[in-house]
Amino acid sequence: MSAPLPQSVILDGRIAPNEWLSLADDAALPAGGKVIVSLKRFRAERAALDGSGVAIGVRIPNTEDVASLAQEVGAQPLIAVEIPKMADGRAYSQARVLRERYAYRGEIRAQGDVLHDQLFHMSRCGINAFELRADQDAQDCLRAFSDYVLAYQRAADGIEPVWQKRRDLAA
Repeated sequence: MSAPLPQSVILDGRIAPNEWLSLADDAALPAGGKVIVSLKRFRAERAALDGSGVAIGVRIPNTEDVASLAQEVGAQPLIAVEIPKMADGRAYSQARVLRERYAYRGEIRAQGDVLHDQLFHMSRCGINAFELRADQDAQDCLRAFSDYVLAYQRAADGIEPVWQKRRDLAA
């Protein structure tokens, strides 16, 4: 069985149709389209998946060290990071490491307990696609990207931190 397909996602700061189906490990691979499979299934069925003609994204557990799998999944067009609960920030670190250390340029999608309050911070870490929790309004969530106008530290998004701006103004 596959997870229900959200009708839309937030992708690169806009509401977009969801083109990716999250596929359960025991679900049959469709004849075409785009699917997200678990890291476990990706590893077990790599040859069949590569030859299927289906675009394959990989969902990685937030407990996985991305340094150990960046070479393995880095060529996939999508990597989904799991957010099992709002207070768990390990996926933020995974996304930042993928973007900054391994120069991953594909889609990094947050799945799970994804809420308005997290979107700005997730995007700063390199996550560019968001499957919102069912009780979240996508239009309202778009405002999350403008909730803050200043950043206090460097991140994967390249926004200049406020301390750097102050230093530049003083120079």
